[in-house]
Amino acid sequence: MISSVLQSGVQGVKQNLQGMEKAATEIAKAGQPAEDSGEVRTVDDVVESIVDLKLYENGVKASAKVIKSADETLGTLLDIKA
Repeated sequence: MISSVLQSGVQGVKQNLQGMEKAATEIAKAGQPAEDSGEVRTVDDVVESIVDLKLYENGVKASAKVIKSADETLGTLLDIKA
């Protein structure tokens, strides 16, 4: 049970970090033409990427709290068993 909670937390961190990387890449490409369509990214596109970046940041923080809670629970269980 605890290991599945830990795995969920780690998976959440990984997924959100990938999202952060993607959003950061989109922000870094601001003002350059898109590779697929050739259209220049607008300010709205950049704002959307910044909002996405913040959402992914919050996702990483939430997943880190899941990991911390699972770790603390495991520690408590080990203390009880000892």
